[in-house]
Amino acid sequence: MVPVSSFLKSVLSLPNHPAFSCGIISSFRITSCRSTFKQSPVRQQLFNMASTSNMNIAYPWAKSPIIAAAPMIKLAGPSLVAAVTKVGGIGFLAGGFDVTDLEKNIQETVDLISAEGRSIEHEDDVVPFGVGFINWGGDLATILRAFEKFVPAAVWFFAPCQLSDLKTWTERIREKTGGKTKVWIQIGSVSEAVCVAKESRPDVLVIQGADAGGHGLRKSAGIISLLPEIRDALESAGMSDVPLIAAGGIVDGRGLAAAQVLGASGVAMGTRFLAAKESTIAKGYQDEILRSNDGGVNTVRSTVYDRVRGILNWPEKYDGRGLINQSFWDAESGMSDDENRKLYKEAIAAGDDGWGPQGRLTTYAGTGVGLITKVESAETIIKSVLQDAAEVIKQTAEGSQL
Repeated sequence: MVPVSSFLKSVLSLPNHPAFSCGIISSFRITSCRSTFKQSPVRQQLFNMASTSNMNIAYPWAKSPIIAAAPMIKLAGPSLVAAVTKVGGIGFLAGGFDVTDLEKNIQETVDLISAEGRSIEHEDDVVPFGVGFINWGGDLATILRAFEKFVPAAVWFFAPCQLSDLKTWTERIREKTGGKTKVWIQIGSVSEAVCVAKESRPDVLVIQGADAGGHGLRKSAGIISLLPEIRDALESAGMSDVPLIAAGGIVDGRGLAAAQVLGASGVAMGTRFLAAKESTIAKGYQDEILRSNDGGVNTVRSTVYDRVRGILNWPEKYDGRGLINQSFWDAESGMSDDENRKLYKEAIAAGDDGWGPQGRLTTYAGTGVGLITKVESAETIIKSVLQDAAEVIKQTAEGSQL
């Protein structure tokens, strides 16, 4: 077992550690790392950096470690995605399951990125952001037509009716874009990760832990145990080269630093960007993100937040985490879905007053919500998370030598 101090000193002594930049792997041969660092934390870190380096080739405008803005339906619009891209993150436009306005939203995002005249390095004919889709409801034919005009740098797939659907979507997207669009697939269990890695061969796996806000598996583990177990399982299956992005409860630099140590090449944040100035979020919703604390107590996983909105098509194994409000308590007390839905519609008419503990409007948020205390620009969020993560890793390395 390599001591923590030796591990961190080894990581930080390497040039261009991903907490600060990228490119380390050009100095190493992975085959030699495999034999020299077998079953050691240093070996894992070198593979993490190899994955990160590959991601920086695919997304040359992105800073390391990777920070992605999750494709939250109705919340991750062109303004947020453009702002994230401009500051070196990877923004994902919410395609969701209704792709009617997909081409229009991509065009608007492209226009916003181009508006300042800032040069953003990216591959020719590829727009420097991603688009996320919910597979059980998205229309693949419409998506492929949109990609005739715009080729996104990445797509993010989530929640198929069955895992085999992901292979079809992956193959069709790669065929349409000539492999220029990289495929990210979100999963929430070890078995899903291994199956998807084998069958669909994604470019990136997004590992979503149970702390995540919004939709995810009903049964999952927290990221602190889930990600290392998936990393080990992929290595045992001979697929350790797949970059992993950690998601779920991560809102600041401490979470990013922890994710790196666990084996991730970066993180995806959703709830954190609900407090971004560029998010297309209602004021009442955003106020609740700032007000709430103790996310493990004041959020809950449930299907009620879909049922009150009349969204009944999610596959059985999914539910959603949101702030607890009156819709939840009434459902728990036995109120019928029809009555709950009627009251929900009345709450919509109340505007911002429809949010809050006594309100009824769906307020998806992860357990990290209590760490979010103010609204900031996407630029400020990303810069502070990167800076804080680098400082945490540095301080931990220095402290471990005492």
